[in-house]
Amino acid sequence: MVDPTSEQDAPTRLEAGGTNAIGRMLGVLGDEWTLLVLQQALTGVSRYAQFRANLPISNSVLTARLQRLSDEGMLERHVYQTNPLRAEYRITPRSRALWPVMLSIWEWERHWVADRADDLPVMHHDTCGHDFAPLMCCRACGKSVSARDVAAAWGPSGTWERSVPAGATRRRSDSDGAHGQAGLFPDTMTIFGNRWASALMGAAFRGLTRFSDFASALGAPPTLVADRLKAFCALGVLEATENPTRSDWVEYHLTEKGRAFFPVVVASLQWSEHWFVAPEGPALVLSHRSCGAELVATFTCDQCREPLAGHDISIRPSAEGGDLPRGGAET
Repeated sequence: MVDPTSEQDAPTRLEAGGTNAIGRMLGVLGDEWTLLVLQQALTGVSRYAQFRANLPISNSVLTARLQRLSDEGMLERHVYQTNPLRAEYRITPRSRALWPVMLSIWEWERHWVADRADDLPVMHHDTCGHDFAPLMCCRACGKSVSARDVAAAWGPSGTWERSVPAGATRRRSDSDGAHGQAGLFPDTMTIFGNRWASALMGAAFRGLTRFSDFASALGAPPTLVADRLKAFCALGVLEATENPTRSDWVEYHLTEKGRAFFPVVVASLQWSEHWFVAPEGPALVLSHRSCGAELVATFTCDQCREPLAGHDISIRPSAEGGDLPRGGAET
């Protein structure tokens, strides 16, 4: 007899030559409503009415996102009442493992997006008893890691074409919900919530700077590349500068705000490679220039410098609010 728990804990095996781990990750996480539902689930919310009460979301959108997350193994539906029918949605090992991604998003938006600090949950490290910010470190050498410290190269399953989600990604219209877009992860979704935007950001982290290089690598229409570059400059994650040797060339470089998004990228990549396994091998290989090892990122507490584990983190809705249930899992 097959143990259903083992099946639930197992990664998804991808087809050879198909969408790789990056594409699957973007297809799941590149949607603001999905991130918000997962945020609620990781802090203990499990029932439909609770999600509706906590989020500015319509019934149709919530139903669709819960179904999608259940199909992807991110939530597990349990019927707790039959007349009338009532179900709750429990987090799974796959969704618990997202805690570094969510912490990284919260920390980036708190630091870099105006007026977000008061809206985002406070992260408390139960081990040392302090509120904290997560620090990304290299597991091999223990040093903190920034975008400048890391080299990236395509792995066996890595190409731009295979890194695009299989389903079309789009911006939601007002018809997607009673209140239109949620607007609760605004800058993150500008980067993450559109396949071309996320691909362009990935290209910037890999060192591309020229318009023609972005267009060639992504295989995207020039007008679309121009639109994304303009949006990223307006957001402040890229800045346009003239080439010192060619005044007719404009180059696009990551800003401090753009480079600070790197922990979100790394945490998302690590989650995707663990849970979506291509037979050829990983989509992207990161190496830590400082020690020469393949980068396996760990997240530590900036107060005590001890490694973080999801079960040691408490999440509070605000500095004044009470503790919500812990939503993480051991690493």
